[in-house]
Amino acid sequence: MTKSTMGTKLPRKLEQKMQIVGEQIRLARLRRNLSVAQIAERATCSPLTVSRIEKGAPTVAIGIYLRVLYALQLDDDILLLAKEDVIGKALQDLNLKKRERASKKE
Repeated sequence: MTKSTMGTKLPRKLEQKMQIVGEQIRLARLRRNLSVAQIAERATCSPLTVSRIEKGAPTVAIGIYLRVLYALQLDDDILLLAKEDVIGKALQDLNLKKRERASKKE
């Protein structure tokens, strides 16, 4: 791996998820009949960056994603990330269920 690509390679499963997110953003833009240039202007980024988001490039900063979502009036969707933490809640519940017994009197 070259120095310029270090840290940008994601596991295949995550790459697929990034591509799905990018496709969802692209479809949202198309449903609104907006061009890449219009979204870029509204999000104060370059059209190339919007295209990279729509392709699922892992190197685009999350702040840019937020600006693009804001331009599409979808910024509240970011609040859905990690909302349902099933594993974390289960681990928390395990810790809550530990009961200590009183010491035995002799």
